[in-house]
Amino acid sequence: MEAAFGRPHGPLGRLGGRLMAQGNAATERHLVDAAGLTPADVVLVVGHGPGVGLEHAGARATRVIGVDPSELMRRAARRRCAGLVARGVMRVEDGTAAATGQPDASVDVVLSVNNIQLWPDLAAGLAELRRVLRPGGRLLVSVHERWQPGGADALIAAVAKAGFADARSWRWEPPGRLATTALQLRATRPA
Repeated sequence: MEAAFGRPHGPLGRLGGRLMAQGNAATERHLVDAAGLTPADVVLVVGHGPGVGLEHAGARATRVIGVDPSELMRRAARRRCAGLVARGVMRVEDGTAAATGQPDASVDVVLSVNNIQLWPDLAAGLAELRRVLRPGGRLLVSVHERWQPGGADALIAAVAKAGFADARSWRWEPPGRLATTALQLRATRPA
């Protein structure tokens, strides 16, 4: 699992990247759309994998930062988003949910699709994302429902404990053979 999806590397990582690009594409687009991005938003995409969500976010916002712990996935995302990177709309950097490398209160929106279940420390990841969000900033998360222990209630409790407000969740049925029911959440950093 780690070589294919956690920190993709080698042949399994390349296979995992292809599966993520196909299986997560609709969910990535759906979450970007749910975020209601504007050109003025600074967007952080955590665990971007091969860059499908980064590309979609870059079509709406003029400043997008992707962080992923896998060099293989960062290279894939830079290739997919080469035009956005070249125009200075996007940066792709080494990082994780718990260590984004971004300044305090520097982003308007944080997006995470199908990787929260891979974070070694959920509380540390959420604390870091709250730190980098501006007051009033939005956190949007999507996870395969079957991979979220405790379901929506547990996820809402975790984001509330991390200091987020107005958390709400919903189920989404993405199209496609590889897609499974998603649990999605939106919360804000209090102003």
